[in-house]
Amino acid sequence: MTSRSIRRRAHVEANRVCRLLAQREAMIDIHCHILPEVDDGPRSAEISAEMCRMAAADGIEHIVATPHANDRYAYDREFAAGLVQHLQQQVGATPRLSLGCDFHLSYENLQDVIVRPERYVIGSSRYLLVELSNYSIPVQIAESFQKLTGIGVTPIITHPERNPILQQGPQQILHWVQIGCAVQITASALTGAWGEMAWQMAQWLLKRDAVHFVATDAHDTKRRPPVLSEGRDEVAELCGEDVAQALVDKNPRAVVSGQALPYFPKPARNK
Repeated sequence: MTSRSIRRRAHVEANRVCRLLAQREAMIDIHCHILPEVDDGPRSAEISAEMCRMAAADGIEHIVATPHANDRYAYDREFAAGLVQHLQQQVGATPRLSLGCDFHLSYENLQDVIVRPERYVIGSSRYLLVELSNYSIPVQIAESFQKLTGIGVTPIITHPERNPILQQGPQQILHWVQIGCAVQITASALTGAWGEMAWQMAQWLLKRDAVHFVATDAHDTKRRPPVLSEGRDEVAELCGEDVAQALVDKNPRAVVSGQALPYFPKPARNK
């Protein structure tokens, strides 16, 4: 890490500490693998409960549980809903839990979600977390997104800053936003935990007003913990407090309430 980066991190950390001393603002995490033994997330109910406690301590008041829905991990909505209910009973009122999924955009999944979107969306909303492959992105991907918007579903593209294909061609993400997609980046990517390329990509998207959510994409208590505040502080440093709060509170709150996003600027291609 360069001396400039060290100074910048110290400045951001000082701001974060000051904010911790004040009353913490609410945050909502719309992408979190917090249910036990359903995917590559927590391996026990005890770890899930500890993740909830960590999230609450960080200021997260609401978590959307988002198990994978892909070829490796079959997604059973009814079973997952039962796990959400049981976990809520374990942890009490905070954080509040609801259900969505980490929807892998495959041909089979796309055909199913068009027929029964309520099986995959966040809660009873019309918002769908969409994960793209790290190995290939079809040239007709925009058509797939338009099929979703055509049935009233808003795709939220998850962690594009970490996708090696999109890192080489980020301009297409701006086009997807223009046709109605939203974008979620990972809080820990903003602090450098996913490497230089992911950090640069996250910055690039933020500077072009092409980010609508910051989420944890947490999987455990150590390597990928449910911490959102540090990423939120990085956004505040780069884009200001209003944008930071839109990405961790106002927009996520609109999603879990099934409302239109209050922050959805036109992406800027020339920044």
